[in-house]
Amino acid sequence: MGERSEQKKRFIVEHARRVFMEKGYKNVTMKDIVEACEISRGGLYLYFGSVEEVFLAVMGREEEEADDIFSGTISEDASATEVLLLFFREQKKEILRKKETLSMAMYEYYFAGPAAQEENVTGQSPQAERFGEAARALTGLIRMGIESGEFYDVDAAATANHILFVLEGLRICAYTMGVTERMVDDELFAVAGGLIPEV
Repeated sequence: MGERSEQKKRFIVEHARRVFMEKGYKNVTMKDIVEACEISRGGLYLYFGSVEEVFLAVMGREEEEADDIFSGTISEDASATEVLLLFFREQKKEILRKKETLSMAMYEYYFAGPAAQEENVTGQSPQAERFGEAARALTGLIRMGIESGEFYDVDAAATANHILFVLEGLRICAYTMGVTERMVDDELFAVAGGLIPEV
């Protein structure tokens, strides 16, 4: 695909992202995306064959941006504590700006969309695979903090899972009952306190 085609595809993904943030996943049609991008239906189908394909491209872009935040913000000599606290800050931002994220669309996709019935070559659903990748990365960070003496000597894998479950619970609560900044801070402080001696 040429540079111009890549630019057009990025343009579609950026505009579609806003549509998914506003409408979730299950209520979005190709017509909605066409209208948001102000392109012809044929122009959209040249790049994407379904709403699901567009959504997966949007999710892929989200993951790239999340990776960019960390690679661009963290210096090579950053401590495990600094990396963990940056991770918590980014998670807090996402939880508190629930209307400006793809979380609801992702839940709809995972619970009712095609991904709810799919398994990949490892026999896992896409959401289980994403959770596993996040848990592995966080486990590595926790082990690094234990080795450097910054963190308590805990079961790194179990602690990583615990942190991810707490964050996921906060995301769901943000949509179902609402959470305040104080509530999020209290939960993150409790999690950090079980890991970082100085907290």
